[in-house]
Amino acid sequence: MDTLPVIVGVDGSPDSERAVRWAAGAARARSAPLWVVHVWPHGGGERERAAGDAVLAALKDRPYLADLPDVELRGLDGMADAQLPALGDEGQLLVLGSRGRGGFASLLLGSNGLACAARSACPVVVVPRPDRAGTRRGPDGEAVAPPERQVTLGVDAGADEPAGVGFAFAEAARRGARLTVVSGYTWPMLLPPAFEYAAVYESTQEEYEEALGLRLADVLAPHRDRYPGVEVAVRLRGEDAAGQLVAASEESDLVVVARHRRRLPVGPRLGSVAHAVLLHAVCPVAVVPATAEEDAGGAAGAAGGSGIAPAA
Repeated sequence: MDTLPVIVGVDGSPDSERAVRWAAGAARARSAPLWVVHVWPHGGGERERAAGDAVLAALKDRPYLADLPDVELRGLDGMADAQLPALGDEGQLLVLGSRGRGGFASLLLGSNGLACAARSACPVVVVPRPDRAGTRRGPDGEAVAPPERQVTLGVDAGADEPAGVGFAFAEAARRGARLTVVSGYTWPMLLPPAFEYAAVYESTQEEYEEALGLRLADVLAPHRDRYPGVEVAVRLRGEDAAGQLVAASEESDLVVVARHRRRLPVGPRLGSVAHAVLLHAVCPVAVVPATAEEDAGGAAGAAGGSGIAPAA
């Protein structure tokens, strides 16, 4: 059994129970322990509340947890937006519902989900509500899987941000799913003011797309070799990446995006594409952080200059 657990945050809301169901399936597929965590906003001590936590007690006998060999229910003190991201240091996956009990009901994504996606050291999966437009629903109104298994991966072919690639291939292999790789780009390119009068590149859109395609193929090649049984389809288009990923979520079991690499030494943050996909995708979304080595490389690159170069 993998020693690192799948961790799911709960608060007694229907959203968090959907997250527990998803996390239970992930733990089962990984042969990993499952931690179900409820964060209390007031003090009192972990030991005293472990037995008296009504939120955890309500989940204890759920049938979807019955066949898991290692389930631990934990009550913690503190603020959820601080405690939950910190749990990423202890787990292989952190799972949350898109909304909890607090805040405004009309919000598409809660503050805890945003905090975890931006700061957790391990990948974070956010499970959306089934009321988003485009969601496939069963007779009970809950979301159902699309007819064909598919994992969708968002990759920026113009940047070196491979964090989510290995995760997406592993998920596709684990699920027996097709992997669809989505990459968008802007044409004509938008240049900084300093380059306003410079002929930064003279290639046509077709040539530029071909160059991006070759770069994307290089990024995917080692993972194709590692997972030869995974069917891969690549969509490289001169369209908005977030829009493509949200559309693809209607036909996907999971959408995988990389968290924005840390370019400056000011801590991790969520990129605009990941943020938009979390807000609007109709299937669960995995946000994968860069490794420490990748973060260090990104910060060094920012300190050394912009890195902008003319296209060949």
